[in-house]
Amino acid sequence: MAHREVVTRARTLQFLGGVGTVTGSRFLVRTDSATVLVDAGLFQGGRELRERNWNEPPFDPAALDAVVITHSHIDHCGYLPRLVAAGYRGPVYVTPATAELMGIVLPDCGHLQEEEANYSNRKGISRHEPALPLYTEDDARRTLSHLRPTGFAARREIAAGVELEFTRAGHILGAASVALRLGPDGPSVGFSGDLGRPSHPLFVAPDPPPAVDCLLVESTYGDRRHDDAGALDRLAATITATVERGGSVLIPAFAVDRTEVLLFHLARLAEAGRLPAGVPVYVDSPMALDTLRVYREAIARGDPDIQIDGGIGGDPFHVPNLREAHSVEESKALNRPSQPSIIISASGMATGGRVVHHLAHLVSEPENTIVLVGFQADGTRGRRLLDGEQELKLLGRYVRVKASIVDLPAFSVHADAGELIDWVARAPVPPDTIYAVHGEATASAVLARSINERLDGNAVVPKPFERVRLDRLG
Repeated sequence: MAHREVVTRARTLQFLGGVGTVTGSRFLVRTDSATVLVDAGLFQGGRELRERNWNEPPFDPAALDAVVITHSHIDHCGYLPRLVAAGYRGPVYVTPATAELMGIVLPDCGHLQEEEANYSNRKGISRHEPALPLYTEDDARRTLSHLRPTGFAARREIAAGVELEFTRAGHILGAASVALRLGPDGPSVGFSGDLGRPSHPLFVAPDPPPAVDCLLVESTYGDRRHDDAGALDRLAATITATVERGGSVLIPAFAVDRTEVLLFHLARLAEAGRLPAGVPVYVDSPMALDTLRVYREAIARGDPDIQIDGGIGGDPFHVPNLREAHSVEESKALNRPSQPSIIISASGMATGGRVVHHLAHLVSEPENTIVLVGFQADGTRGRRLLDGEQELKLLGRYVRVKASIVDLPAFSVHADAGELIDWVARAPVPPDTIYAVHGEATASAVLARSINERLDGNAVVPKPFERVRLDRLG
């Protein structure tokens, strides 16, 4: 009797995003019995990157068995409604806090895309006729029914032969690193997600890496170290100098976590008497205000992610003269503030949202200051400001840059190069292979080289769409 040869498909990992860029994280794991996507992020930055969001994925969304999301930032979860609209009907595994924040982030993202498309059509400034949103608010809300909250450190089978475990990444509320185990005797692969800092003002430090054969580690700041020492002093001095010359301080900030971190530090400065008296602090982002409520609730219930006690009145975000801009009318009034003000508005790289309108009015006035408090990806308006460009295209017209530009990257909640290497070094078992991802080319290359030199690792930088085997040699 002839024996039929059984062919087992190699277990593979494919890098569909988050390679050569800090956005668009998407990693596809295939076995002979399952296909799992880890992260479904939007590409952000220059036109070439943004247009990738419109490309058909190199897999059938309907054939996916599961999606895993590390955290609620748009560059890790913002592609999900597009995936669902293309036919995905399965579960999306997230931590409970990530599920709560995605309930805010995704509908807001869809709403903003609709608003921006409508604005472009009214003003005739789009290259497309008509301009369309990548997805709508309704698309995003339908996506939320797919979320399956899963706790930390609890193994769960999410597809045939694939087990998931979340550990704390310390980046934002609910942020996780991911371990996938591909069968009882198969290989394992870990994903750092975005890693926070051991000195994060709000959260516990990241857990050690999982014990895996293959580890993906983010490299946003893989080629640099944060200068913590003078960051708070420089922020205070910048605010004081700007107010004294009659200007306002505009801070583009991500709605999820960066706004909360800023408010935490502004509250500490106010307690120390280091903010100019009577200067209003505006938070102009409905998403940021909803997120602030979630953070306050997490602190009140003693969420284990949190490492702080409350500040004044039990609220670590208590800033004198804090004002919330909810409506469009309230936001428009901040385009020309009636007095020197501090304005915190999304998005963090000035790629969209209300901050674009504020920039259009404030960046051309020399008494104002734009403070950049996080990573600015290549091709974004924030990066162009950082690089010293003198003209900026905003709302279909070019505007001269006359405001002061101040870069304070130490307020980022991404681990720096030394912290990333220290995290990898804490792995209970050295991984066979380490992939430096979620970073621009230089940062990823420097981190991979540093891991190899300091830890005698096998770290490499993958190429976009490259596919590698996860099976062990032999």
